[in-house]
Amino acid sequence: MNFIETAIPGVWMMEPEVLHDTRGYFFEAFKQAEFEAHIGEVCFIQENESCSSRGVLRGLHYQLAPFSQAKLVRVIQGAVWDVAVDLRRDSPTFGQHIAVELSAGNKRQLFIPRGFAHGFLVLEERTVFTYKVDNPYMPAYERSVRYDDPHFGIDWRRIGGVKELTLSDKDRQAPLLADAETNFIYHQKQSL
Repeated sequence: MNFIETAIPGVWMMEPEVLHDTRGYFFEAFKQAEFEAHIGEVCFIQENESCSSRGVLRGLHYQLAPFSQAKLVRVIQGAVWDVAVDLRRDSPTFGQHIAVELSAGNKRQLFIPRGFAHGFLVLEERTVFTYKVDNPYMPAYERSVRYDDPHFGIDWRRIGGVKELTLSDKDRQAPLLADAETNFIYHQKQSL
């Protein structure tokens, strides 16, 4: 596995070594010791999966502390434009985002530490998205920030030629970053 730290410290892209032969392919999707050697200790407790069609935008979601979640995300069928936004108000990268294409073809994964909002735009029909989290889903702590907040400068409709976006009412009505409730503290060593 090749670990690449992004422009926002703590957010990592991982590219596996894929072995191909006449039968197909094989790769190690997750190896705890290797993960911890590069990123640190994270105890994933749950894995989730969603299936969406082209143009679906899910996000930008997060949970408040103490139930904030670190996530390890990947696509096993189709493709998404994946976005992580730093919501740690005292962070030097507060309000900045990382965006990468994750697909079944490139087999990349993205590690997003606690204190980030996360979302993705589906680029292909029947896209299956899976992710590990280190804290359970707690509806009372769930929050969202507007996907189209001008502060982020993400032009979702230009990505992958997707013109029509499909959103939930919750995502469409989420507050802007300036009004979003956050309670994250930036500590590089403790940001997982």
